[in-house]
Amino acid sequence: MSLRAYRDIHRRKSRQIMVGKVPVGGDAPITVQTMTNTVTGDARATIDQIRKIEEAGCDIVRVSCPDEDATKAMKAITRASSIPVVADIHFHYKRAIEAAEAGAACLRINPGNIGSAQRVKDVVKAAKDHGCSMRIGVNAGSLEKELLERYGEPCPEAMVESALNHAKILDDLDFREYKISVKASDAFLAVAAYQGLADAVDCPIHLGITEAGGMISGTVKSSIGMGMLLWSGIGDTIRVSLSADPVEEVRVGFDILKSLNLRHRGVNIVSCPSCARQGFNVIDTVRVLEDRLKHIATPMTLSIIGCVVNGPGEARETDLGFTGGGAGKGHGQIYLNGEPAYRLENEKLVDHIVELCEKKAATIEAERGKVLEPAQ
Repeated sequence: MSLRAYRDIHRRKSRQIMVGKVPVGGDAPITVQTMTNTVTGDARATIDQIRKIEEAGCDIVRVSCPDEDATKAMKAITRASSIPVVADIHFHYKRAIEAAEAGAACLRINPGNIGSAQRVKDVVKAAKDHGCSMRIGVNAGSLEKELLERYGEPCPEAMVESALNHAKILDDLDFREYKISVKASDAFLAVAAYQGLADAVDCPIHLGITEAGGMISGTVKSSIGMGMLLWSGIGDTIRVSLSADPVEEVRVGFDILKSLNLRHRGVNIVSCPSCARQGFNVIDTVRVLEDRLKHIATPMTLSIIGCVVNGPGEARETDLGFTGGGAGKGHGQIYLNGEPAYRLENEKLVDHIVELCEKKAATIEAERGKVLEPAQ
């Protein structure tokens, strides 16, 4: 069996919805989301953070709307954002209506938690009138009291039942532009809930391991939980929840998708952990390169290997590469398109690799532009 066959992931079939101009579900690419952590009422601070999130490649951004100050700021925020803005609503149905009127592309809301049937109808009408989709967001930490009493504790069955109850409310009001999430901080609980949900609905599914933790522990937990689901074909949009800068959530999200060959953005660096054989300081070099290359959105692969044991083999599989050691101290081998090209002094490595990556990105984008040009 070919390596390509092992890499094939057959995504679960779902209907497609629109979050602003971004398609979610169906055959659309899996989208990466994050959430601002500024005070939403401070429109300038929120817009500034969204700018950084956009630069990182984020597809959709969520902002919390806990009060009227937040929804008043939403009009300026949605106008300034080049990516769709999701309004995060809890309990207050008027905030949902205000957010829809202010230009939110999506409302994150649980219909069953916002009061009377009339209030739900009013929110759905606002969503229809203003072209908003919705996300039903079930969380193990805030399940309905009745479900907790019946099941005894948060469990996959209770989470799926909660999601289906909320979905039925929207279905009965002839509103189908929604996606669903069933998040938990326990990866086992979240995975089991998502597996049950995927069997029960045809709508898009938003993945997340909520309150996953700090940069390292949260990345590991999210990668395990969401990675298992994505590998099995479940998930149409993702958010990595970290106690960290939202920009880092975006980067980790793309790295998870890249590792599963589901989506590619930027330079994918293949590097060794280093050992006594290394011909240059691999760890510091990779750290600097990750920072220097983060502005490149064009997909490409780069290998940075400390010695000739695995270096040539890894370089054969990447677009660009550098392998340390070999003949001559203080020099390494540059590889272009998998082939050895020339020797390079170690101290020139970082600047030279950045230049090569930028040139390759420019070449790829130029060729892509030619392909997209209409025939004369």
